[in-house]
Formats: sequence, C-alpha cells, structure tokens
Amino acid sequence: MPGDQTVAWIAIGAAIGAGAALLLALGFYLTLRRVRKAQVVMLGAGKGDLVDFAVSLQGRIDDLHRAVDEVALALSRLDKRIDGCLSHTSIVRYDAYEDAGGHQSASLAFLDAARSGIIVSAIQGRDYARIYVKELDRGRPSVALSPEEQEAVDRAMAVS
Repeated sequence: MPGDQTVAWIAIGAAIGAGAALLLALGFYLTLRRVRKAQVVMLGAGKGDLVDFAVSLQGRIDDLHRAVDEVALALSRLDKRIDGCLSHTSIVRYDAYEDAGGHQSASLAFLDAARSGIIVSAIQGRDYARIYVKELDRGRPSVALSPEEQEAVDRAMAVS
C-alpha cells in the first residue's frame, strides 16, 4: 500500500500542475484578447498587422515631408517675388517756391524692399508745372535727390 500512496501523491501533483497550466493559459488568453482589441482600435477592422500599418504610416510621413518641402520652396519663391514688388510708397507735399502756396508740389517714392524704384517729383510754379523722375538702385540715386525727395524715400522705407 505504500505504492498506492505514492501514486496518489503523483496524481495530486499532476492535478495541481494541470490547474496551474489552465490558469496560466486563461491569463495568456485574456492578455491576447486585450492586445487584439488595442490593435483593432489602432488598425481598424482591416486584416493588416502592425508591421503593415507602420510601413504605411512611414510612407504617409514621407509624403508629408515632401509636401512641407514643396510648400517651403514655394514660400521662398513668393518671398523673392514680393521683395521685388513696389511695396514701399510715400508722398511728400511741399511749396517748391516761396511765392507758391498750398503745397502744390509733391515728391512720390515707389520702392521695393531693396530700396530700388523711382521717385517722381511734380514741381508746381505760378505759371508752369514740371515733372522729374529719378531712379533709385539699392538706395543709390542716379541723380542727387532734393531734400523733399530724400524725405519721400525715408518715409516710404519707414512704412512696413
């Protein structure tokens, strides 16, 4: 009968081992179920796996980087075009002669961001009017500017 007792203990040990294996399998099943639910949330109802999802996500990120680079290049070209536009203007009205009143003479500045453009001056006398046009290339005039013309340039560049 001592052999029967040994067999009983082996049977009890096997039953405990089987119960532990069953609990372990149940734990693994519940963990796998949780992971699959999270995967469905992330991937949607499709049959793809995480690797396929990561590859497609990397492709979309690469496309996004290319689009951002294209936008940056377009903005750079746009900045160059805008800097070349006549975007700084001003007008200075004044009396060119002492006997003339009412500030009938004027100097107008039409410049780009690099201080290049033209200055137009209309000088009104009592019985005549004259118009003068002077070029400005990067802040350097082709002909000396009058104080009023210089003021028009300074005012135009002061406006942002």
